[in-house]
Amino acid sequence: MRVVICGGGVIGASIAYFLTLRGVRPTVVERCGVACAASGKSGGFLALDWCDGTPLEALARRSFGLHSSLAEDLHADWGYRRLETFGGMLSSGVPQTSRTRMDWVSSCVALNQRLGSADTTAQVDPGRFTAALMRAAQAQGAKLNLGEVTRVVRDGTGERVGGVEIEGEMVEADEVVIAMGPWSQLAKAWMPLPHVDGLKGHSLLFNTGTAVPPQALFLEYRDEDGAETAPEVFPRSDGTTYVCAISSGGPVPADPGVVKPDAGAIERLQSICERISPHLSKTNVIAAQACFRPITRDGLPAIGRVLGLGGALIATGHSVWGILNAPATGEAVAELILDGRARNIDLRPFDPGRFGGAGRRMH
Repeated sequence: MRVVICGGGVIGASIAYFLTLRGVRPTVVERCGVACAASGKSGGFLALDWCDGTPLEALARRSFGLHSSLAEDLHADWGYRRLETFGGMLSSGVPQTSRTRMDWVSSCVALNQRLGSADTTAQVDPGRFTAALMRAAQAQGAKLNLGEVTRVVRDGTGERVGGVEIEGEMVEADEVVIAMGPWSQLAKAWMPLPHVDGLKGHSLLFNTGTAVPPQALFLEYRDEDGAETAPEVFPRSDGTTYVCAISSGGPVPADPGVVKPDAGAIERLQSICERISPHLSKTNVIAAQACFRPITRDGLPAIGRVLGLGGALIATGHSVWGILNAPATGEAVAELILDGRARNIDLRPFDPGRFGGAGRRMH
């Protein structure tokens, strides 16, 4: 079977990897590079049960387990480790009373809630994780084609895909998967797809060495002007600490490589970081960045076959849970292609057809 996956982020890499486990050698087409967008600039936080009680519950729980087994099976280091996770408040300068004291945070942080233990929360470096999955897929015969998909080509009947055109060159395919994050919107010119927006998030990466232990923080903060933000802090096993906050909308540029932070957003985030911990100082900044996460109208991913075009599938719209839910999504899409249905996850809540005329249910 000839499968082309459009998108070299964590979803595309996961689909490629799980297809190769079944003997398929897919071609992954990526314009800028593996994990060049949100898959390389997100936090990489994993939670077993934070989606419980929502349609994402089974997908998240399956994925959390797959993250653990992948770390063992592939023998690759992408910073996978279990975490303790805490919630609390950050003040604008007034010392706070905290139920949980940590030597590395400032007195302006009040930690009043334990959100997860090493049994329920974990992390990966998302860029390294995505690259490792892609390398594992390539080792089993998958191909990575760096180029821009300019259209999906239909077969002689006009009712099925026949392949994709990559900058004028035709690549034949029996199945085409659109997994381009918010850039999946570009594929609406080729097939009927649900609307996918991009939510921009800003982040800073710090060199913190051994000063910050594996303790993730989810904080609430209101500055002197009354603006509210929710900074998230993720120390990584390589001695770096990732902090994100400050989301915004706006148009998604055609080229992922030109995404830039909003004016003033990084400076505002740096000011917040300095209140959180002396280890998150400006002198320790390694990277200041922004990325667009894909979101659908109802906040749930779109995973399934596209109505009206045989052999076409979509897998995107995972929002902030893209890194967490990538493995189970990859496994499910591989099963959908090869077995006609996903065996471990019920994909009906994610059917792209729920938006009307853009997909069909697969049981």
